Amino acid sequence: MIRFHLKRLISDWEFREGRRLTIAELAEGSNVARPTISRILNQRGYNTTTDNVGKLCAFFNCRVENLVEFVPDDEVSSGRIK
Repeated sequence: MIRFHLKRLISDWEFREGRRLTIAELAEGSNVARPTISRILNQRGYNTTTDNVGKLCAFFNCRVENLVEFVPDDEVSSGRIK
């Protein structure tokens, strides 16, 4: 399963900028649809395109591995996710 760390990136951005980042602002700034961002944030194991991953990485100026992480299925099913 792919695990997204979008909430962490949003939190880091808000800390740096000293203000809240709305989903609408993130959608506009990254050119990723608002419903897609909402699904990434709220649906475990959501499947999105590499184009969206690239756009989010460009917005946050981060590497792919800062946004997504591979979690083996056996860790997911056993509840050993960090």
